[in-house]
Amino acid sequence: MKACGLIVEYNPFHNGHRYHIEKAKEASKADCMIAIMSGSFLQRGEPAIIDKFHRAKAALEAGVDIVLELPFVYAVQNSDIFANGAVKSLHEIGVNSICFGSESGNISFFLHAYEKYKEKEPFYKETLRKMLDQGLSFPEASRYAYESIGLTANEIDLSQPNNILGYSYVKTILDNQFQVEPLTIKRTKNNYHDEEITNPIASATSIRKEIFTNRRITEKVSITMPEGTNQQLKTYKEKSTTLHEWEGYFPLLHYRVMTMSHEELAGIHGINEGLEYRIKKTAKQATSINEWIEMIKTKRYTRTRLQRIFVHILTNTKKNDIEKLINKTPVPYIRILGITKTGQNYLNMNKKTIDVPLLFRFNRNPHPMMELEENASNAYYSILPPHSRKMLFKQELGSPIIVKE
Repeated sequence: MKACGLIVEYNPFHNGHRYHIEKAKEASKADCMIAIMSGSFLQRGEPAIIDKFHRAKAALEAGVDIVLELPFVYAVQNSDIFANGAVKSLHEIGVNSICFGSESGNISFFLHAYEKYKEKEPFYKETLRKMLDQGLSFPEASRYAYESIGLTANEIDLSQPNNILGYSYVKTILDNQFQVEPLTIKRTKNNYHDEEITNPIASATSIRKEIFTNRRITEKVSITMPEGTNQQLKTYKEKSTTLHEWEGYFPLLHYRVMTMSHEELAGIHGINEGLEYRIKKTAKQATSINEWIEMIKTKRYTRTRLQRIFVHILTNTKKNDIEKLINKTPVPYIRILGITKTGQNYLNMNKKTIDVPLLFRFNRNPHPMMELEENASNAYYSILPPHSRKMLFKQELGSPIIVKE
């Protein structure tokens, strides 16, 4: 059986994601679609709107055959680390191809970009260092560094979010010489950051904005998602009493910061250059997450970077925890969140060639990476009423979701 890998967050799963699955299956000619999905917290440093199990079920009902969990260690990171964990996990489970959505839509542009990068890698790195030293954010410094080696927006715009991630996927595949074919499809109907719903294929950003503005799933939102997602959103809200957004975590995050010393804050992953003092100082005035971020952010410390740092404060993720695990090769395990009959057939046919352990629940003798995963899940559910928190956390200890095709 041929398998195609998808690197996803499904926050929430919408019509654009269903289009991606259909086009990826067509381009790859795969028999089995395997998605690796961020868990409780996402790449841009945000809590998922509903938990990973309800998102996984929506994906399985819409055409995915296996949903893997991208470990927390990789999920809430910059594009290179995020790609490294996702691509290596998909390689270990044996995918033949990885298909990603991009603003470019042309895989030859990504391959050419990689060739140019390898030709002038030292110059790129030197320019990147200089731009960072001047106080630019990593994405902005990277854009200047890419332009310095001839990678301009005329060929591939590496300031666009899906192009950035796609380039990181291609780079990881080629750097490691994986026998995995990179494929891309062009993002359709909307842009990643679009905040308004204008047609049935809408950005996840606009869908979440509509939900949180109206405090409910409106008809405008419903037409942008498969019925399975609509149902999972409603089911999760009934079980949990809420849909997750950053502001719900403000009291907990504020308490954490106010009761930590500067030295403890400095040990948290992502906090450098004395940022702990700025975070502590602004905590005394902040009345919301949004206000707090506005007080702290600079050219170097963007909203996204600060959100990731806030996640690591909330989950008490220390620099030492991450540094010991981040570059492990191969990945230490693959965790399966959900599966269909086709997915089960694929695993049965390929289990002898999969060299890393397959996990189906939290392990009784956890790997250090799984311990961080448990911390993230506990933090994620912490804003819920005790009964809901206990009930939903039990999913971590049970078997994967099985969806009949």
